[in-house]
Amino acid sequence: MKLVLKGHDERYTVEQSLMNLFPGELPVYEPILPGDESWAVITLREEDGCRVTVELRHGGKTAAQACRATLSGTEFEQEGQRRHVIARCFFLAARAITGATPPWGMLTGVRPDKPVTWALAEGKTPDEARTMLEEEYFVTPERAALALETGAAALTAARRLGPKDIDVYVGIPFCPTRCAYCSFVSQSVERSFDLVPPYVDALIAEIRSGGQMVREQGLRVRAFYMGGGTPTTLTAEQMDRVLTAFEESFELDDCGEITVEAGRPDTITAEKLAVLKGHGVTRVSVNPQTMEDHVLRAIGRCHTAGDIGRAMDLVAKYGFPHVNMDLIAGLPEDTPEGFRRSLDACLSFGTDNVTVHTLALKKGSRILLEGLSIPGPEAVGEMLDYAAPVLRSAGYAPYYLYRQKYMSGSFENIGWCRPGGECWYNIDIMSELCSILSFGAGGSTKMVEPGTNHIERVFNLKYPKEYTERPEKGLANQAAFAAFYRKLGI
Repeated sequence: MKLVLKGHDERYTVEQSLMNLFPGELPVYEPILPGDESWAVITLREEDGCRVTVELRHGGKTAAQACRATLSGTEFEQEGQRRHVIARCFFLAARAITGATPPWGMLTGVRPDKPVTWALAEGKTPDEARTMLEEEYFVTPERAALALETGAAALTAARRLGPKDIDVYVGIPFCPTRCAYCSFVSQSVERSFDLVPPYVDALIAEIRSGGQMVREQGLRVRAFYMGGGTPTTLTAEQMDRVLTAFEESFELDDCGEITVEAGRPDTITAEKLAVLKGHGVTRVSVNPQTMEDHVLRAIGRCHTAGDIGRAMDLVAKYGFPHVNMDLIAGLPEDTPEGFRRSLDACLSFGTDNVTVHTLALKKGSRILLEGLSIPGPEAVGEMLDYAAPVLRSAGYAPYYLYRQKYMSGSFENIGWCRPGGECWYNIDIMSELCSILSFGAGGSTKMVEPGTNHIERVFNLKYPKEYTERPEKGLANQAAFAAFYRKLGI
């Protein structure tokens, strides 16, 4: 679709709305010529506030829409208000042409429940917050009710945090094999075994320097999360060294949650679980993604559903307080019936935490590169429609959610848990409630100013080899983290 922006340069806002409302259309910034059948002109004028007009042509139909908004607050807040009215106006024009309303209405971002958390924090009632989503953002009643639950959980999480509270993330960018849906910067251990020992050495050095910085700034760690990749590709001895470095580098009296993604069952051993238990890990994740053997083969996993069952039995013997399992709706070769069997199997293990992801078609994944066959949006919707009532009837409730680009059916990922099974780190990072100090290749450190939408980011080097060879980048990121808190003066 040809896009012409007048009086502004809010390309990101318009492009996100375009992808949401016209899947498959790509933005093109070229003059509109006679005979063009796919275009939009988005105009912003500062007239007693903010006035936006949208002229839109698509599918042989033309629509025009105008919206107004008052501007108030800081310049940062006014920028957000301008983006909101642009997105709203584009949405209304698009809906006039298509006659369709996506499940999340005009919301295009990763965190569609954020407006609910803000509304509740400002003193609005749950009914007022839900109505606001439906009327101001055009979210369907079902999704608005879901956002109310997860938004309320985020508010609870926020109220437990102080201004100097942070979370810590450690990334292990290695996997036994690369899954078909994956686009993360991770290395197959089979192909890069020699990279692991120097990577662990570099990671430990970064953790120790980061711990010193955190102590000097008087910050408090509330949650720890080790993800990947697959952290349990490390040996038991390597895992012990990393967790020991974390324990020795940080004051952990107030860190009530230590999560390690055990990930694939073919990497889980009694020796590794004993190390995790010995270091006080409170939560482990075993992530089958599916319990269908033919689907596991299709996505490139080297284990079976039976292996998952054996790994879960082993995990149960160590008595971790919390166990999570992940599933993905929409995997290659899967069906609604197969997804139902997978979910039922996961529930049979008695885990207190289940995350149901929707497949996101990521650039660089084998699904796109090789054109693998995947279920359509209707089939994915059928999978998710089964999951929600079954999980609720088994005593689970949604406690966090997020969206990704190019998700099948424009749905969402939802974390479900039984009472007391929340992973606070998941809420903190998805709702952007506190700073996240990240260690390891590909790590993204997020600096959050308490009580505001002001967020800054710094990034570690992506690839394990360059991360190992250039420790100065991690040190620079830690210096930026320290400077951020010194500037806040808290």
